Amino acid sequence: MKSLLQILFLVAMLVPLAIADSQTLHTQKSPFLTTTYPKTHNSTESPATPSSESLELASLRGAKGLHGHKNVRGAMTCDKYPRVCRAKGSEGPDCCKRKCVNVSTDRNNCGMCGKKCKYSQVCCKGKCVNPMFDKHHCGKCGNKCVKGDSCVFGLCSYA
Repeated sequence: MKSLLQILFLVAMLVPLAIADSQTLHTQKSPFLTTTYPKTHNSTESPATPSSESLELASLRGAKGLHGHKNVRGAMTCDKYPRVCRAKGSEGPDCCKRKCVNVSTDRNNCGMCGKKCKYSQVCCKGKCVNPMFDKHHCGKCGNKCVKGDSCVFGLCSYA
C-alpha cells in the first residue's frame, strides 16, 4: 500500500514536468540543420558562410518530437498553386482533383481529368488503347508494327 502511494506521488510529480517540457518544445523552431553564428562585437555584421564548427545537426524528428508538425499555411495543392506540378520530381504537369498527374500516360486521367481507361487498356498519348491488339501501340506505347503485320497478344506478326 505504501509503495502504491509512492508510485502515485511520483507520477503526480512527473506529469506536470512532462507537460511543461512539451510546451517549451512547441515554441522552438524545428530545423534539421541549425546554424549558429559566433557573436561579434558589431551586431550588424554576420559571416557570409558559417564555419564547420558552427553547424549542429538537430534531431531527425525536430524539436516537436512525437507531436508532429503543423503547417500554418496549409498544404500547397495544385488547385491553388498550379506551378507545383511543374516542379522537378512531380508526378506530372497537369492537375486533376488536387493531384499532379500526366494526362498523356495516366490510366485514371487519360487525355483529360476523370477519363479512366478500361482494365485491359493503357493510356498512350492521351488515348486509351489495348496494347494486346493495337498495331500502333503493340505491347507498349509507341511500338508500331511493320506495314502489313498485325498485333496479336502484344506481339507483331505473332505465329
